[in-house]
Amino acid sequence: MNAKDGGSRKRKQDSAQSQKTEGHESDDISSCPLISAFKTFQLELDTKHDKYERLVKISRDITIESKRTIFLLHRVTSVPSTEELLTESEVKLDGVRQKIRQVAEELRGEDLYQFHRAFTLGIQEYVEAVSFQHFIKHRSLISLEEVNCRLVFLNGDKSEEKGIPSEKQGPQALTFQVTPTDYLLGVADLTGELMRMCISSVGNGDIDTPFQVGQFLRQIHDGFSYIGNTGPYEVSKKLHTLKQSLGKVEDACYTLRVRGSEMPKHMLADVFSSRAALLDPEDGVA
Repeated sequence: MNAKDGGSRKRKQDSAQSQKTEGHESDDISSCPLISAFKTFQLELDTKHDKYERLVKISRDITIESKRTIFLLHRVTSVPSTEELLTESEVKLDGVRQKIRQVAEELRGEDLYQFHRAFTLGIQEYVEAVSFQHFIKHRSLISLEEVNCRLVFLNGDKSEEKGIPSEKQGPQALTFQVTPTDYLLGVADLTGELMRMCISSVGNGDIDTPFQVGQFLRQIHDGFSYIGNTGPYEVSKKLHTLKQSLGKVEDACYTLRVRGSEMPKHMLADVFSSRAALLDPEDGVA
């Protein structure tokens, strides 16, 4: 055996030993508690981010459908009968609630406030839509308890999918609770829709609705005044917009009361709109 053969065999042995050592090191790294912990954290973060993105998409759908319901409800000033319109709006709101049910499914077993920013805008828009519908029906403000009572869903279908008869297991309730902050922000946004409703109603010869809305807005303003600057920042910021909406309605109602008898009804809407427009340049907060 010459020196060349001996050197080649030595290199092969060293290579095999190196591969074996690398394999042991790889096994040691994969079994390291620190690496395992970081892999667990990675999986948890990825799962949380995926859930957050799904909630953002659902919230966007809730916002769109709620806005469509509000646009539909604005037709109440131009239709002879409101029953059919309210029935149609209820069907749309039922569809929105099914979207909220998806949010509740995503939040099952989770801390709501970890994902609150993902769906808060959609919930505020839903509160605005359902409170607008409630005002048209009853000329009053829907309570937070009434809003949450409509967000209780039965999950009897889940037991049937698992092969367990639902009558034996009993219906399971899945609930979604609107937070007080989302409720207040939705009610604050309602004031803008009521001001638009005033303009439309006057254009159709209805001069009673603006005064009803004005009284209603004063009550809401009084309620928000108790909160003042002690509540969340978003609430205090929207309080300024609420004051502006109330001022526009009151100023227009004053015009209707003083000049309403001296001009035709079809011209009152122009007066109402012009008086509201005069206040727009003073708007400090959108």
